[in-house]
Amino acid sequence: MERLKKEYDLGIRWKAFPLHPNTPAEGLPLEQLFKGHNKDIGMMLARLKQVARQEDLPFGDRTHTYNSRLAQELGKWAEDREKGDLFHDAAFKAYFVHGKNIAQIPVLVELAESIGLDGDEARNMLETRTFMNDVDEDWALSRSLGITAVPTFYLSGQHLVGAQPYEMMEQFLIQHSVKRKA
Repeated sequence: MERLKKEYDLGIRWKAFPLHPNTPAEGLPLEQLFKGHNKDIGMMLARLKQVARQEDLPFGDRTHTYNSRLAQELGKWAEDREKGDLFHDAAFKAYFVHGKNIAQIPVLVELAESIGLDGDEARNMLETRTFMNDVDEDWALSRSLGITAVPTFYLSGQHLVGAQPYEMMEQFLIQHSVKRKA
């Protein structure tokens, strides 16, 4: 995305998505999450690692999934403070590279502090659920648009779903007449 943002006139807005919203706070092993879904977890992770490697992105050996609801609320708070992109980058790295449990308030407070936000304010926001309604609205929007997976890139009523290589993303932008920067 960083390369595309440098080359194209993009206005990117993050939207929260209910990804496995019933996952308990302590998380679930990936095998348990996908049990009965006929998914090859090793193959799924290998594909994600391959795409990450092609785009020069770090990707760790993830074994669990964690409930991202509080992280999404913290993301909305960070966006409100002009630090949304920094927070999302830090959260993705914590989750996908280091396998941290982003459902835990201490982990989220640490992420907030790592991007220059006040940890006590972050903790208070999480404990009072200040941005709960904002996330609820995003979840409702995703349902109304028929979005069923993340990441999903949405332009002019069309979706591009899943982690995609640069060339596929660029083609999606070109098809929707997104202009290159001068």
